[in-house]
Amino acid sequence: MTMQTITTDECASDRERLILEHLPQVRLIARRIHERLPESVSLDDLVSTGIVGLIAAIDHFDPAHNVKLKTYAEYKIRGAILDSLRGMDWAPRQQRKRVKQIEHAIAIIEQRVHRTPSEQEIADQLQLTIEEYHEWLVDVRGVNLGSLESSSPEEEGRDLLRFISDNEESWPSRLLERAELERLLAGAIDKMPYMERTVLSLYYHEEMTLREIAKIVKLHESRVSQLKSQAILRLRTYIEKRWPMQHGAKRNANCSM
Repeated sequence: MTMQTITTDECASDRERLILEHLPQVRLIARRIHERLPESVSLDDLVSTGIVGLIAAIDHFDPAHNVKLKTYAEYKIRGAILDSLRGMDWAPRQQRKRVKQIEHAIAIIEQRVHRTPSEQEIADQLQLTIEEYHEWLVDVRGVNLGSLESSSPEEEGRDLLRFISDNEESWPSRLLERAELERLLAGAIDKMPYMERTVLSLYYHEEMTLREIAKIVKLHESRVSQLKSQAILRLRTYIEKRWPMQHGAKRNANCSM
C-alpha cells in the first residue's frame, strides 16, 4: 500500500513537472496564433485552452510511438486552441467589409498613379484620417488574410504564399502555378515600402513574433501589426489583379492573418 502511494505520488510529481516544463511552449503557440486574430480575442483565453491541450498530451503520451513529447504536445496544444476558435465569431461582418474596402482603395490608387500607394493616399481614398486608417488596420488583423486551418506541427516555417493564394498541395498541377505566383509575389514585394518588406521578411522568413520585430525596427508592436496587415493587403491586391480568376486567386482568397 505504501509502495503504491509512493508510485502514485511520483507520477503526480512527474506530471506536474512536465506541465510546468512545457508552459513556455503553450505561451509561444498561443501568442503566434493570437497575432493573426483581432484584439477582441483574449490571449489569456488561448493560453488557458492551450494548457488543457498540453495536459491531454501529457496524459495520453506514449513514447513507444517514437514521437517526442514536445512534438505531440504542440499538435494537441494547437488543436485545442483552434477547436476553441472554430466556435467563435471572431471575424464580424464589419471587419470583413473593411478588408474589401482597403483592397479596393489600393487597387483604385494603383490604377490611377501606377505605383504602390502611400498610407496617406489609401486613407484619403477611404475618406479617413491617417489615425482612423491605422485603427482599421488593427481592426482587420486576422480577417481574410491567411488560414488558421493550414497550420500544423508538421509544417516548418511560415509560407507567405499561403496568405496570398490557394493552399499549396504538392500535386504536379500546382507546381507551375506556385512558381508563377512566387514570381509575382517577389515582384510585388520589391515594389513595397522598405519597412513593410522588412516586417514581412522578419515575420515569415525569420519566424519572429511581432514583439521581437518591434524591438528590431524600433516601432511599437501595434504599429508593426498595422504594417504587416497593410503589406498583406497590398500583396493580395497585386496578385488578384495579375492572376487569372480560374487559377484560384479569388476562389480561395478567404483565408486569415
